[in-house]
Amino acid sequence: MDQYLASSITESVNPKTKHIDECTTHEILTLINQEDQIVTEAVSKELDSIAQAVDLIYGNLRKGGHMLYVGAGTSGRLGVLDASECPPTYGTEPLLVQGHIAGGDEALRHAIEGCEDDEEAGARLMDEAHVTGNDVVIGITASGAAPYVIGAIKRAKALNAATIAVVNNNDSKLSEICDICIALIVGPEVITGSTRMKSGTAQKLVLNMLTTSVMIKLGKVYNNLMVDLKASNKKLYERAIRIVCQVTGVTVEEAKEALEQADMRVKVAIMMIKTGKNYADACALLESADNQLKRAISMAKEV
Repeated sequence: MDQYLASSITESVNPKTKHIDECTTHEILTLINQEDQIVTEAVSKELDSIAQAVDLIYGNLRKGGHMLYVGAGTSGRLGVLDASECPPTYGTEPLLVQGHIAGGDEALRHAIEGCEDDEEAGARLMDEAHVTGNDVVIGITASGAAPYVIGAIKRAKALNAATIAVVNNNDSKLSEICDICIALIVGPEVITGSTRMKSGTAQKLVLNMLTTSVMIKLGKVYNNLMVDLKASNKKLYERAIRIVCQVTGVTVEEAKEALEQADMRVKVAIMMIKTGKNYADACALLESADNQLKRAISMAKEV
């Protein structure tokens, strides 16, 4: 028996739910709900570490690096989910934020036994992903001990990449080898060892924080609007129109026309309307302002 796992918080028995199998439906739901309320407090205790992680990721992306999530099971699926949302929401290139799960894409739908125990596969992944010293690799594992994730982090460090751990145990194996460790201590699960519950919820909150904060710092948000979204479907096209209208005060028809002139780039359309610049000049100003829309608008007014 693995003593590390046997003594870990994520594998311990929750005394509050010991007799959950004898409860009514409402009692079961009440117990789950009460335990879920622990999650946000656990996240709040790690805000300093999360802030350090955001600044580290932002700095490396500014240098041309990438952000890679690596996990197994629920943790891996959460990483893939967060990464896959970045291109439509923030207009990022597909490889800027990557999600990798032990067992590959098939493991997103089906549990593939044993793949999380393959440390060498995690190491190979880093080479296959062409990880460099500008990249940030984020290992996600509730136990903090998944060999696949540990293998990836060890290899990432050997390649001079920055490393971050998102775990749910104190003094985890992963924390010993990462630059920054975000330890989300949510206590024993409602169902012993079912880390898709509180642990997974805490991880999801943190991954949201990491990418959202980094994208804000990269200038992909104006006020609280996603001005770099890709209008790849009807819902996002209509959202793009609403954003242009909200920021500039133009009519729907005027917003549509501006988006057409701006090659469907929301940020550029806003820039053109706000400053009266043509497409090329608006793009040039945004580039000189490091793609920060407010800064670019201010620069245009000073010219």
